[in-house]
Amino acid sequence: MNRKQILWGAGIVIALGVAYYFYGGGSTPRGQSPLVNLTANNMSTLKTAFNDSASSVRVMVMLSPT
Repeated sequence: MNRKQILWGAGIVIALGVAYYFYGGGSTPRGQSPLVNLTANNMSTLKTAFNDSASSVRVMVMLSPT
């Protein structure tokens, strides 16, 4: 194998690793609610859950790949 092939192979492995990291799904620890993808259909559920826990600390983080 020459150097160019090794670099291409390493680049593909890194790209696949990054894709898996961002799009491979996730899991939550025991006792924590499962991860949810927000859509227009389930926004009211988020609002209700957020407002019901008014006496505790709440943090909302919204991430976008763009």
